[in-house]
Order: sequence, then C-alpha cells, then structure tokens
Amino acid sequence: MNDMKRIGAVLVFLLVSTTVVFSQEWAVSTNLVGYLNLGTLNVEASYAPLRHMSIHASAKYNPFTFHSPNGTQFQERQQSYAVGLRWWPWHIQSGWWVAAKLQYQEYNIGGITSSRTEEGDRAGLGLTAGYTYMLHQHINLEFGIGGWAGYKWYTAYSCPKCGMTTDEGGKPFALPNDLIVSIVYVF
Repeated sequence: MNDMKRIGAVLVFLLVSTTVVFSQEWAVSTNLVGYLNLGTLNVEASYAPLRHMSIHASAKYNPFTFHSPNGTQFQERQQSYAVGLRWWPWHIQSGWWVAAKLQYQEYNIGGITSSRTEEGDRAGLGLTAGYTYMLHQHINLEFGIGGWAGYKWYTAYSCPKCGMTTDEGGKPFALPNDLIVSIVYVF
C-alpha cells in the first residue's frame, strides 16, 4: 500500500506542476499497450528545455495476480521507474524521435508461458525510437519501439505458488521493453 501512495503522490505532483507551465514545453502521456500487459498502469511526463530535446520521467505499476479457471496463477507484477532524454530532429512533440533512458524495475513474473516464476530487481539502459503524430494542438498520438539491457538480481521458482527455489543470483539481461501507442497531452 505504501507503493500506491508514493505513485499517487508522484502523479499528483506531475499533474499539478505541469498545469502551471505553458507554451508546449510540458507533456504527460500514457501508453495504451501497457494496459494490455495484464493491466500495467503507466504514466510519463516530459519537459522540453530545447527545440530538439526533451527530458522524460516515467513510472509503471502492476500489482495484479490472476487465476485461471483451472486454478493456475499467473502475474507480471512490477514497479518500474525511468528517466531519459529524447532527441527530435524536427522539433519537440512532432515527428520522428530517438530516446535513451536509465531504468530500474522490481518485478515478479510467472505462470504466463510456463510454470516457472522469477522475481527480483533489474537496472539498465534503454534505447527507443518512434514517431509522434499531432492530432490537435494539445493532443498527440505516439508510436514507438525499444528495448533495454543491464543487470538483474533474481530468484527463480518452479511455479507461482509452490515457492521451490530453482535458481538465484545475478546476471546480465537484454529485453524488448517498449511497444508504444500513447495518448499525449501537451500543455
């Protein structure tokens, strides 16, 4: 419950602070594809100090555990935080862009494609590219794809419920991370 309060406080701060600034330097968005990932809640805020660069901060949160009719459990629980820079060749909030970010994730994934479950922490760097289409002066539609790589500290279990440890430790990872179809509100 403490995590929910922190995330709520960050969202309120971002929304309140962005309403004070004008001239399309601030934006807030949510990735619709994230909700298809077992209900992962997500938000991203950005500020553009320069014509070709914007600074981004994002959060993802998924506390949900699901049970199928036959009793098997599956989940992709996480809390994930990222900060990064985006470069826009034309100008901010329109057209093509490339981005780099630092990301941290606490996760618990299992029961989706196999009974194996893994939980732990990941930290790393991500690269993303995409295109932003202006629908209206204040509304954009954003598309993108990306991945991230880094190091993870984990514990693996043979199934989501049994808790029998099969592996643990730390090792490098590389994952596809972002499939983006976002609605963006530009202030």
